[in-house]
Amino acid sequence: MTNSELRADIHSIAPIPDADRDSTGPQQMWIWAGANIAPVNWALGALGIILKLGLWETIAVIVVGNLVGCGIFAAFTVMGHKTGVNQMVLSRSAFGVRGAYLPSVLMFLMTLCWIGVNTYFPVKIAVAILGQFGVPDSWLVEIVVITLVMVLQVGIGVYGFYAIRTFEKYTVPVTVAIMVLMSILAWTRPGVVNWSHASTLPPGAHLAMITLLMTAIGVGWGISWVTWASDYSRFVPKSVSSKSVFWYSYVGMFVPTVWLAILGATIASTTLDTDPAKMVSAVFGGPTSILVLLMVLHGPIATNILNVYSAALAALSAGFNFSRVALAAIVGVAGYLVTLYFIFAPSFAKAFDNWMISLLLWMSPWAGVVLADFFLMRKGKIDVAELYKAPETSAYGDINWSGMIAFLAASLPAGRWKMAWSARCRGPISLNLLGGADLSWLVGIVVSGGVYLALGKRVTSPSSVAASSAGRVIAIDGSSSGIEARQCAVGALGRAIETRPEDCFRRSRDHRDFVRRAG
Repeated sequence: MTNSELRADIHSIAPIPDADRDSTGPQQMWIWAGANIAPVNWALGALGIILKLGLWETIAVIVVGNLVGCGIFAAFTVMGHKTGVNQMVLSRSAFGVRGAYLPSVLMFLMTLCWIGVNTYFPVKIAVAILGQFGVPDSWLVEIVVITLVMVLQVGIGVYGFYAIRTFEKYTVPVTVAIMVLMSILAWTRPGVVNWSHASTLPPGAHLAMITLLMTAIGVGWGISWVTWASDYSRFVPKSVSSKSVFWYSYVGMFVPTVWLAILGATIASTTLDTDPAKMVSAVFGGPTSILVLLMVLHGPIATNILNVYSAALAALSAGFNFSRVALAAIVGVAGYLVTLYFIFAPSFAKAFDNWMISLLLWMSPWAGVVLADFFLMRKGKIDVAELYKAPETSAYGDINWSGMIAFLAASLPAGRWKMAWSARCRGPISLNLLGGADLSWLVGIVVSGGVYLALGKRVTSPSSVAASSAGRVIAIDGSSSGIEARQCAVGALGRAIETRPEDCFRRSRDHRDFVRRAG
């Protein structure tokens, strides 16, 4: 393949060949930063104020929650870097070849909703800004804006990874400069921010709301990206350390998410509204509004190009028999319809918060199983070739019931713990012992990971199956013997991040040739 920075992406869900893995740590940072410089994060911060938390505790929730959530997300980027495989195919090691179809389908459907969410905000803001120049706010204007944005983002998503990274690389620095200007204007003008805004909630409800928002706009935000993580880190060469991939991805996710959420919270402390149009009109007008419009229109494009691309990969991982390009086009049409639904929904803020929390009811248990499988059960070693074999012959089997049982076992208590908008949705532990506190994300990860590890003794590792049946062992990328793989195995998550595959798997030319022939 040509080494041109911007080129068509011919890859599907097969492992990325070493020759095509030319992304860098900073490029990964630009990808995740671009995806999160989006107006939706303004509303994330504003939710804390609307749900009656004080300004400073809302800021604390945003920072602390994302410290945890972005760390969980960044751990998943390590998986793709070590294997060259996309995220949903990687989950086959935990759920089985066809068992992984379930999370793949859930991922595909969830992404359609994200496209609608991410397009909703810029449409509302763009219409408000255009109104300052005499363009009337009408359904026709909204349809035109939606159509233009959707066509552009689907086009880039169809073109693939190389177009995505190039778009983010050259547009993110510009949008960061606009963010700086917006922050200065918002935080220095008198009357824009009520820095003394305090909570009006009673003590019990206060704790419940803090943990609810910690889940929805803090930890939950990072977890909501984990199913995308390896789709892009798989393009980073093995010569780059996994530790570098982790931290570049972490910073790219954390900084813009926290920054924009705090900006949204501070503006909402005065406007007391999550309506993005009102937030913009309260601070930004005249020539400044043009710059804000550019950032607003950049947001959904930078985010949804990832959604279009990863949704197609998820569908392919679920066994859909279409090309990546055709699936990306289908995703664009479906996302367009979802956007129309959100635009005309009567109460977006309430629906959005409940939807964010409901995502964790399956994503947290899924994340717990996959983390336990990759970092603890298999010590970061995956037999890549087995992921793509037929269910009847793959070492990972058809359905790994240990993974499925752990996933379902954690989904039930997480759901019982979940605190939503009405008392009938709150779990008894949350209501009776913790004053309504929402720890569903933690329950989902810990319970699913623990159950999976407890059942894991019944799971035979692919390396042992391969060694006994075919006299071969393929670890991580098919380049090492089983003895050296065990000697270099990493146990804890931190060690897995710091260990580079090339440091562990150095063998003689003859042995490498033998392993390749065996694979």
